[in-house]
Amino acid sequence: MYDVTYHRATSVDDAVARLSAASEGQLLAGGQTLLPTMKHRLAAPSDLIDLRGIADLVGVRVSGRSVTIGAMTTHAAVAGNAELAKVCPAIVKLAGGIGDPAVRHQGTIGGSIANNDPAADYPAGLMALGATIHTNRREIAADDFFTGLFSTALDEGEIVTAVSFDAPETCGYAKFPNPASRYAMTGVFVAKGGDGVVRVAVTGAGSDGVFRHEGLEQALSKDWSSAAVDGVSVSADGLMSDIHCDAAYRANLIKAMAKRALA
Repeated sequence: MYDVTYHRATSVDDAVARLSAASEGQLLAGGQTLLPTMKHRLAAPSDLIDLRGIADLVGVRVSGRSVTIGAMTTHAAVAGNAELAKVCPAIVKLAGGIGDPAVRHQGTIGGSIANNDPAADYPAGLMALGATIHTNRREIAADDFFTGLFSTALDEGEIVTAVSFDAPETCGYAKFPNPASRYAMTGVFVAKGGDGVVRVAVTGAGSDGVFRHEGLEQALSKDWSSAAVDGVSVSADGLMSDIHCDAAYRANLIKAMAKRALA
């Protein structure tokens, strides 16, 4: 076993200071990706800075239709929040479908979006909801935050502290899960704001990660129904092909999951 120094940060400033002082430090949120990566010798940080002791980063706050979720809030806490379920049941359903109970009680929303796995659920939800990602330095629109496979707009030493959004008039999420991992082979989140603006985000299908689907957005802006999806042409260009399914199959899944999300 290689040496690693463990730190339990007491505040965001403390975490930033410890990260800056480390030669090759890594932040530890839920650890659902980082720890297995270390176990398989694909990562060997000199220091682990654990964020789980920072109380300010935990919790769900709902005020009217305005929602703020602390970065260290677990998937299980999001899934079980009754106030959130009243204003945005789709994000509650999304959180409840991540992994298994062990993953949901350890994994966090901040860790998930900072990792930006191309098949993760939260990136689609936050992009479709037009969410804002808050860090210790700035605020970043979800459209600008997710920049590619396992890539985000975060700078070195920047820490996600919370996400916020205004709950839409209506929204839904559906995914076709990998039966082993529960990751989305394709997932679609649809949202219609009170101003009538429609946003549709797709995860698990794009070769560059999460993306918005302009064709579905245009069709659903005119007719918010499953029938509108039938008239949309979903190209396989730019979609992933892997051992689970090819790009053409994922193109079909985008339409199928969009219909389920609407339902």
